[in-house]
Amino acid sequence: MKTVTKKPATKKANKRAAPAPKNLVKKSAVARKKAVKEDLSKTYNEFKEFEGQQYTGMTIGRSHKWNYDAGVWKETKITPDLWEISYAVTKRRAGHAPEGSGVPVGTEYHWYILAHQNVRKLNANDYTTSLAGLKLKLAHKRADKEKWSLSGKTQRKHLIEFLQEMIAQLEKEPAPLDFSYNEKHYLGEAIPIGQTCHDGLCEEYDVILNDASMGIIRRMKKGWKIDGLEDKKFVNAIGEAIAQSSPK
Repeated sequence: MKTVTKKPATKKANKRAAPAPKNLVKKSAVARKKAVKEDLSKTYNEFKEFEGQQYTGMTIGRSHKWNYDAGVWKETKITPDLWEISYAVTKRRAGHAPEGSGVPVGTEYHWYILAHQNVRKLNANDYTTSLAGLKLKLAHKRADKEKWSLSGKTQRKHLIEFLQEMIAQLEKEPAPLDFSYNEKHYLGEAIPIGQTCHDGLCEEYDVILNDASMGIIRRMKKGWKIDGLEDKKFVNAIGEAIAQSSPK
């Protein structure tokens, strides 16, 4: 009697590709991270253009976030409503600057700040305080230079031009605001930040509601934003009111 021997069954080839070794995945992630850093460094330092003006550094629309050490704020009353102020502190970046970006250590800047300070008394010795507004770069001094980029006279000229623009904007009719949110009625106005207006559309407004400063609202790709105001629905309600009442 003839015996038939069965051939051992061959295993089907696994069509799935074998996973890459962990060391290769890690190297790939490191390479991507390095490429991103190099790209950020390149884009930070290259020349850009904004309304005919060339500049370097952070791209228009991006943001910095800083943490301030315990600082010293001093103020002296000089009229019933006017105070002289001074403030000194070290500020620290939240996170880290991309390698190769930024200016050399020792670079100096001169800024002018125009802002709302909102304060609320908590007890005999403590107050909450928040600041919202604009700051204008008047000049800078490179780390390897002795002179500032602009003379004191030219800095004053630029400051006058900036303040004149702000006054002209304040004298224009603002966008009136009249809406309700969470069963509360709000009346106020939104003053366009002129430097952010293009073709009749403004990206930022200084908002006052029920006689209180709310800060500056910014138009984002998705909705609106006010730094320090956590109720996103309320912020979007303000933005929608602005969109409905802004001059076309």
